[in-house]
Amino acid sequence: MTEQSRRRPTIVDVATAAGVSRGTVSRVLNGGHWVSPDARTAVEKAIKQTGYRINAHARSLATARAGSIAFLLTESQERLFADPNFAILMRGAAEALAERDLPLVLLMAGSADEQRRATDFILGGHVDGALLVSSHRDRTPFLKTLLDADVPIVSCGVPLGFERRIGHVAADDFEGSRAMTEHLRARGRRRIATIAGPQDTQGGLDRLAGYRSELGDEVDETLIAYGDYSRDSGETAMRELLDRAPDLDAVFAANDVMAAAALDVLATAGRRVPDDVAVAGFDDAPIASRTSPQLTTVQQPLERISHETVRILLEVIDGLPAGRTTMPTRLVLRESA
Repeated sequence: MTEQSRRRPTIVDVATAAGVSRGTVSRVLNGGHWVSPDARTAVEKAIKQTGYRINAHARSLATARAGSIAFLLTESQERLFADPNFAILMRGAAEALAERDLPLVLLMAGSADEQRRATDFILGGHVDGALLVSSHRDRTPFLKTLLDADVPIVSCGVPLGFERRIGHVAADDFEGSRAMTEHLRARGRRRIATIAGPQDTQGGLDRLAGYRSELGDEVDETLIAYGDYSRDSGETAMRELLDRAPDLDAVFAANDVMAAAALDVLATAGRRVPDDVAVAGFDDAPIASRTSPQLTTVQQPLERISHETVRILLEVIDGLPAGRTTMPTRLVLRESA
């Protein structure tokens, strides 16, 4: 059996079999408004012929959609308010959905209880699909339940463990990290440390991989510490690095929050930035322009990512295959490096 014959039929397959446009099929699926009797008959016949199935959790030929989308965040409530990226993604998604007159519903899924409640809410048909945000490998077993129920899901970032089942829009974390490490080397830095992000996320893995790739055989494991994107973890990691490698002359943190924490630790230790130690971050979050000195960082286009994620999710809801997009990053050079 070929991969083509095994895949789930889509709205495009129905349209091709019926000899009509995708829009006509979509209108039939949502009640048949503005569709001629002949076209409706052709579409219904094509649905049977192709074996196309309507989203089982909230749709049928005779019922309308829920008319809302979930912002499914697999983080703690504390991280929701501490990490500025989530607010930017949520605002961008809400703006993109507002253009289509659709509301965004925030669902927390950081704990087992929150995941259970989110699953019950989604399977209850209260939303038409979900935007998955901050996917950690060990926090997403509940996604299988949603996917098995044919719930449309698209991820902001690559969803570890579900790469083949969930469409996604991600920044090019690997290249952004590699380019920043290259920049630090070009500035004459030779003992470049990194505060890596969580290794149960694709972003954390790719940013560390980009750093390793640029340094090649020069990678020194004593110059690598690990954080979880929080300020506390950035402070702890920076202290560890100073203890292990007091001769370091640059630090590249996997996000701006940890980089800002590193600045404070270095100041307390009497290290001047950038004279003694260059510091760089990742994200170009608002905090990057508020530190002293201001942070050199890698900018990822979060608003574009959120808008594109919404666009792909709405296509999936309409029965189209899930898209996968990687967006370029760019260096933003400021005073710290």
